[in-house]
Amino acid sequence: MLLTWDWKKLFAIQALIALAWAQTPQENYDVIVIGGGPSGLSAASALSRVLRKVALFDSGEYRNNPTRHMHDVIGSDHVVPSEFRAAARKQISFYNMTTFFDQKVITMQKNENSFSATTANGTYTARKVILASGVKDDLPNVPGLREAFGKGVFWCPWCDGFEHRDQKMGVLGNLSDAYDSVKELYPTLNKDIRIYANGTNNPAQINRLNSKNKDWQKVFNKYNVTVNAKPILNITRTQSGSEYYDAATRKEFDKFRVYFTDGTYEERDAFMVNYGASQASQLPEQLKVGFLGKKMNTMAPGLRTTVPGVWGVGDANSDNSTNVPHAMASGKKAAVFCHVELATEELAQVSTNPAKRAAMLEDRSIHKRTARQMGDDVGNIYRRLAHF
Repeated sequence: MLLTWDWKKLFAIQALIALAWAQTPQENYDVIVIGGGPSGLSAASALSRVLRKVALFDSGEYRNNPTRHMHDVIGSDHVVPSEFRAAARKQISFYNMTTFFDQKVITMQKNENSFSATTANGTYTARKVILASGVKDDLPNVPGLREAFGKGVFWCPWCDGFEHRDQKMGVLGNLSDAYDSVKELYPTLNKDIRIYANGTNNPAQINRLNSKNKDWQKVFNKYNVTVNAKPILNITRTQSGSEYYDAATRKEFDKFRVYFTDGTYEERDAFMVNYGASQASQLPEQLKVGFLGKKMNTMAPGLRTTVPGVWGVGDANSDNSTNVPHAMASGKKAAVFCHVELATEELAQVSTNPAKRAAMLEDRSIHKRTARQMGDDVGNIYRRLAHF
């Protein structure tokens, strides 16, 4: 007798099996690290060195991806970001403790004694989480700006200013933020500075500038800083520093035209921008992490967030420092605190005294003990030195 198959039902059963497999935890880890940039890689490296089992999830989205090279990173100065990440992965892989998943985590949730991260390929669990999920730059809707960002248009003079030294520099953003850029650029990097306020020369901006420095106009006059307040129509690249550069001096020769709504335009070699940034991921909100402004609240010792067992590192946290060396340092710091907290929990399980075990595992006790072990001794040293 020939068997007849209901192919629709068969496919439906296969789909349910695949869904069930995807929702089943694939493997348990000590720590889940979200983000494959410098802070996440640094955390994975430190945890691997003390033989913690790590799952690092990398969505492939990086704030510094548009830039040509990384700078001011000792040992990796003028390195292409993708090459830096590849080298870091290779070094971390030597310890055989971190598994790299080139997947975007869609959802995260806190369980009773663990955390779960779900991707399109499955669900993974760990006892702790380090969020190195980064931020994204909130650029205005000016045609050509996003395409140029990171290549002749930058927000950090330490990261990209040297390559455009002694060139005609433009400053983009609100007029009230331009004063800070002028202080960072003049006189060592650029002396020809023009501010493009894009229509923000209003009383509120002037009042904010006055609150920063009531003599700002005198400073601008002394430095020969000029202001163009016309609304911007678009920014057009006319020459790329990726093609025109001097390898010996590392100068990059970009050129741009700023077109205004009145039909006129001006030319500049490069721009420093002043725009805000926001969280690149929804995962901190999903875990109900507290925020200070737009940054994860990591005021607790060790860069711990308001959620027990979760740390925030890199540009996305609230210590308000945004560069690669800082990101790497924050990843290492969180990893150290995370490891000590894990070890404290493991030690508590050894105790046969229920009351003592409960006291050791009490969240505030773990947090204070870790902070005291990792940070207070350093603080005491500095306080003692202050008396000499």
